[in-house]
Amino acid sequence: MKKSLLMALIATSCISVSNNALSAEVPFAIAIHGGAGTIEKSKFTPKEEQAYRAKLTQAVEAGYKVLEQGGESLDAITAAIQVMEQSTYFNAGRGAVYTYDGSHELDASIMDGRNRQAGAVAGVKHVESPINLARLVMDNSVHVMLSGQGAEEFAKEQGIPLIENNLFDTEHRYKALLKAKQKLDKAKATSKDYQAAHKALPNNYKMGTVGAVALDKNGNLAAGTSTGGMTAKRYGRIGDAPVIGAGTFAENESCAVSATGHGEYFIRYNVASDICARVKYQGKTITQAGDEVINGVLAPIGGTGGVIIVDTKGNISLPFNTSGMYRASKSNTQATYVGIFKGE
Repeated sequence: MKKSLLMALIATSCISVSNNALSAEVPFAIAIHGGAGTIEKSKFTPKEEQAYRAKLTQAVEAGYKVLEQGGESLDAITAAIQVMEQSTYFNAGRGAVYTYDGSHELDASIMDGRNRQAGAVAGVKHVESPINLARLVMDNSVHVMLSGQGAEEFAKEQGIPLIENNLFDTEHRYKALLKAKQKLDKAKATSKDYQAAHKALPNNYKMGTVGAVALDKNGNLAAGTSTGGMTAKRYGRIGDAPVIGAGTFAENESCAVSATGHGEYFIRYNVASDICARVKYQGKTITQAGDEVINGVLAPIGGTGGVIIVDTKGNISLPFNTSGMYRASKSNTQATYVGIFKGE
């Protein structure tokens, strides 16, 4: 009898130790980006570079703290993105670029890997945190994407105060608008074709986004993206950031992706979901899938940009085909990593 009791206690103890060991090894991870493009070290002062790295660190740590405390991946990516939306360093929220007519139109989307629920907003002008509004669209509406005035009416119903559009005004973005319009006017002097003139703009005017992807302790993935769009954009242009499958995608069966780059290419090639499909159906790693799409599919046809990816095991990949991408990541097995330029 005593022997049976002893064996039972030993078995219970082993199970408890085993469960604790498994619990300690549960993966969780987060990765963020603040845009890709012609980002070269020679164009930064040491102080500027330090400031960007500090803000990226702040954002990734804000998201990681949520995960570390057992919070959901959706909350983690929202926290990280909102740090970047509140910074004028990035083309999202307060750092949004100008449209051709001198205003700001913001887009964002978010996706829950558990059930493919998603929310997105496009062309909003008076909402301080587009990623927060996208989250509310996902949680509290029957729709996936709302745009313009309708999205702002929904925001008011949800108790979000509308702000003046000039909250997003910044001197360096305004100077970029003036330069872009000068280049457009110069191009139009030789061609009356708007499309041809716009193609003549350097790629840096056509990209800039923030985003985050995360895996929480419950094994749930999430992805989110927020942007001010394209400098000197016209006609209510919408890029890939609010388009589920193009700029944002997450499903627990494969991976979570947030993209940054020349949005038209990312829409046409369905970049975010293509990467996850290669993982899901072809058994590729996220490193293989990301490289195939960013460098094998997009680069040859002029599609510039990058993505951040996290999978169900907490692996992280940050591929890009430009000279730089603002990026950071952290997991329970990887210390905080922050990068800006290629090769670091």
